[in-house]
Amino acid sequence: MPFNDLQSFIAALDAAGELVRIKVPVRVKLEACEIIDRVSKMPGGGKALLFEHPILDDGTRSPYPVAANLFGSWRRMSMALGVERLDDIGGRITQMMDLKVPDGFIAKLGLLPRLLELSKFPPRKKGGSPPSQEVVWTGRQIDLSKLPVLTTWPEDGGPYLTLTMVISKDPKRGIRNVGMYRVQVIGKDSVAMHWQRHKVGAAHWREMAERGEKMPVCIAIGADPASVYSASAPLPPNVDEFIFAGFLRKEPVALTKAITCDLDVPWDAEIVIEGEIDPAEALITEGPFGDHTGFYSEADLYPRVQVKAVTMKSNPVYACTIVGRPPMEDFYLGGATERIFLPLLKLTTPEVVDYHMPAEGIFHNLVFVSIDKQYPGQAYKVMNALWGAGLMSLAKVIVVLDKEVNVRDPQEAWWVALNNMDPERDVRFTMGPVDVLDHGSRAFTYGSKMGIDATRKWPEEGFTRNWPKVITMDADTKARVDALWSSLGIPR
Repeated sequence: MPFNDLQSFIAALDAAGELVRIKVPVRVKLEACEIIDRVSKMPGGGKALLFEHPILDDGTRSPYPVAANLFGSWRRMSMALGVERLDDIGGRITQMMDLKVPDGFIAKLGLLPRLLELSKFPPRKKGGSPPSQEVVWTGRQIDLSKLPVLTTWPEDGGPYLTLTMVISKDPKRGIRNVGMYRVQVIGKDSVAMHWQRHKVGAAHWREMAERGEKMPVCIAIGADPASVYSASAPLPPNVDEFIFAGFLRKEPVALTKAITCDLDVPWDAEIVIEGEIDPAEALITEGPFGDHTGFYSEADLYPRVQVKAVTMKSNPVYACTIVGRPPMEDFYLGGATERIFLPLLKLTTPEVVDYHMPAEGIFHNLVFVSIDKQYPGQAYKVMNALWGAGLMSLAKVIVVLDKEVNVRDPQEAWWVALNNMDPERDVRFTMGPVDVLDHGSRAFTYGSKMGIDATRKWPEEGFTRNWPKVITMDADTKARVDALWSSLGIPR
């Protein structure tokens, strides 16, 4: 059975020995971040943390525990999505995409369960009294300073909501979007919404601003883990994240209507902040912010959200993440995306065998790709295909290798790449969009990219020398040494 809310997931982590309960008081300003940072950089990502006695900026104890690093290991990420291995989800996607109608009546009947699975994912509205609205703050009751929102780094512009599910709706087509955007707390009843120009939520805002309409927006904090992850996934604009979460869970997500607007929010959310953006208002300063690049991103102008209501469970847990110098929790969230979306990448670029975005590349700076090379120049074809694929367009460096290279091992990938390449012959540069947070680019959101062809070179590609073999020991010798090993006195 999937987890229906955050607290059941936390209980499962606790039972599995994946959670540390911190019982001593810890300040939400800087202290909690320093603890989370040290733990997340432990081998394998450390443990999930639950701060049972967070101390607010005014020195009082918050009644709401703070959960962090919940997704910060491969095991916890797999638990969150209900699988043994994240590649299992990619396997389900591959099966669903391979819907060729088979010959024969019996074979056609065998296709029905896969077709029926497609109809099970849409979220379901539930009536009654949702747990996420057991407590409601409106008007003068609204005071975001009562929530244990972390200030993570010394030069941050203020406290930030981080593990968010920001819910908006396309004003033309009515398609919902759920995105994970950082949100700065500006005052008791207002926040600054940081959505980059490439994000779907920002597109919804621009469309409504052009119409002169106020934009409703809901910020959910803490829900079933599949929905939380889905908010971070780079889905196409016409794909509802709650439908994708239902696919991951193999069970629909339960939603309920917000109390101040026509948006649906998770039935079991821990906390929901409901608000609206007035296009007539001037943009406000958001930032600086210690970002996932490991550097501070500069302050800039973003829309203000006027909070209309805060709803929550009677005993909510405040969920957060921190970002900074890698590796951190976001590496595992991004790693899940890498594994889950590999089949979709293969759909448009079938020669791709595998790909990996190592932690040091902070997702967009470095992508290793292995391909089944069938013709000269194919590496450059793949580079251009990736730069034309959604948010992969922001990739700064793409390294293409042959199919036998384990691109999930950066040491092996660089060893092969640096041996196989001739810099002048095998490196290509191009221009295009870059990540908003890329401080090294020549202009804001625009700069150059580099592609490296690290595959074996063919004669048609101008290589006429003999290509060397990789050094490996023969199987018989390896087997004999395996049999001898226990008598050698060398630890395995």
